[in-house]
Amino acid sequence: MKKVIILFSLIMAVMANAQNQRFIYEYKFITDSTARDKQETETMYLEVASKGSKFYSKDYFQSDSTMQTMVAKDTQSLNINLGNFKFKGKIRYNIEKMYPDYSTNFFTTLGSDEYQVQENRKQNWKILPEKEKIGEFNAQKAVCDFAGRKWTAWFTTDLPIQDGPYKFYGLPGLIVKVEDNTHSHSFELKGSKKLSSGYEWKSTKDKERYNPLVTINEAKFKKALTDYRLDPMKSQKQMLAEGTIVEMRDSSGKVLDPVKASRDQETKAKANIKRQNNILELDLIK
Repeated sequence: MKKVIILFSLIMAVMANAQNQRFIYEYKFITDSTARDKQETETMYLEVASKGSKFYSKDYFQSDSTMQTMVAKDTQSLNINLGNFKFKGKIRYNIEKMYPDYSTNFFTTLGSDEYQVQENRKQNWKILPEKEKIGEFNAQKAVCDFAGRKWTAWFTTDLPIQDGPYKFYGLPGLIVKVEDNTHSHSFELKGSKKLSSGYEWKSTKDKERYNPLVTINEAKFKKALTDYRLDPMKSQKQMLAEGTIVEMRDSSGKVLDPVKASRDQETKAKANIKRQNNILELDLIK
């Protein structure tokens, strides 16, 4: 009995130390299957607190915070200067998992609409005997099928947190690496940092926004994504049709014709969507 109590105390101590911790992952991804040599990389944060975890892009979060500050200074007009501000980071979504049941919400935008997608799919992991050193951690192998891909993960019981990057969770230790079998998408732990003592976990759903957050399930989001990929400028066309004036400028500050600017944006958006044929969740576009 004494050994069990000591072991439990050790686990609780490790968990306490892991809370309010930022785990830093390197995300490597290929979103265009016709250009597999063009692999991209982004730094992602998994922040773990007692309430749950948040997973997001370091660069995009910093850009979004800067934009929110800029917008807060001028709430009377909507002037979009295309040359003045450029978002950093390619990954525009963020993911929240609430403990202890790991209910998962996916936050993303399509056009001018922001979505909260309630995730109901579970990862049915098969833990294998193979072990490997991943960075500084002793890790064990596990596999599963999820979101239209076959995944191999490596988890470490050195950090008994049943969480990981993206929507992955449910193994008896932190996932330190996970990659799909086509080597198109991979996340690997590169470091960690203790968050400040004043850190407060806040949900994305509670942030201030101009338009209401659209809360839907996976099936409805798949339809919304399909519609967006067919007509990425639909919401902006509706705004123009309703007489809403959105002033757009080029990098020199010259005011652009909204119809022509919208048409040019649509051409670029459709070309970009065509290249997004190898997204992480393949089952959304298949």
